[in-house]
Amino acid sequence: MAKNQFEKYVVSKPLYESGNYKGRQSPAMTLISRKQIPEAKNYIEIAWINDIPQSNPHSYEQVHDYDEIIIYWGKDSAKPQVLGGEIEVYIGGQAITFNTTTGIYIPKGTPHGPFTWKKFQKPHLEMLMTLGTGDPLKEWGKGSKAAAKKPTKKNNFDYEQYVIRSPMRESPGAISGQGRQSPTMTYMSETQIQGIKTYIEFGWIWKVTDTIREMKHDNFDEIVMHIGNDPDNPEDLGADMTFGLGGEEMKFKTNYAMFIPKGVVHGPLIWHEVRRHHIEMAIMLGAGTLKEGWGFDIGDMTRARAAIARGEKIPLIQRNPPNRPKK
Repeated sequence: MAKNQFEKYVVSKPLYESGNYKGRQSPAMTLISRKQIPEAKNYIEIAWINDIPQSNPHSYEQVHDYDEIIIYWGKDSAKPQVLGGEIEVYIGGQAITFNTTTGIYIPKGTPHGPFTWKKFQKPHLEMLMTLGTGDPLKEWGKGSKAAAKKPTKKNNFDYEQYVIRSPMRESPGAISGQGRQSPTMTYMSETQIQGIKTYIEFGWIWKVTDTIREMKHDNFDEIVMHIGNDPDNPEDLGADMTFGLGGEEMKFKTNYAMFIPKGVVHGPLIWHEVRRHHIEMAIMLGAGTLKEGWGFDIGDMTRARAAIARGEKIPLIQRNPPNRPKK
């Protein structure tokens, strides 16, 4: 059987290459990198925080030559904004403290750190994403140093502007919203942080939900990830599902990340069994808003749901892209 030409864009087994700390999953799970996907210009790693990490402060002040996004989220799907801990991070010398699911944007050249866990109640997840490089590891630590004193703020800019403690809720995830969190939680967008061109939304899948039909995006690359919710078995997705890419369907039961080049058909997404609640995350690279990336907004979705309730068929979810690659 011929190898699927699009498998090169899928990571279903993480690399373990970054970190060596107690109190957290270490090394972290690398799900997107240049090593795994040669075209990748981004890096994503995810790790469970199982206790107050050692040492604490967990990392020191550092400066990088690329933008970063860091997201922390809790494991309670019934209370998705409850983090399960309290974290203090310095950005530009300004102390930022949060205890909810939170997204942080760190522009290149911005000093950040240390990260200090003040409280721990329940396991939670940390996701680190770099923009513009798929191989940041050689750069990490260059500007990191243990300081005798806390960082000092040297300007009047309020770095709270780079922190999202409460999400927008504008993307439905699927039309009916049954069996899943809907609307999902948007934790990074140009609406929330001026000038950013990376849109990130994610939400919980609770049970077998709507099939998401084929689609394609002509202007932007996308990353889609499905991430499990078991800190004792962190690679387990907790579900059996199918995801199509380029007209070829692939089956998954572990965490996976998929890089979707612009113009490539993807879908359907089919859930066959859900044994444990898990996260679906979509990252649109280069798009700042839902409308810019996906071509619709919450108003369009509200109208679509009303039309479906009247028995109408809606192209928004029934679309079958032209020029589908031949098998």
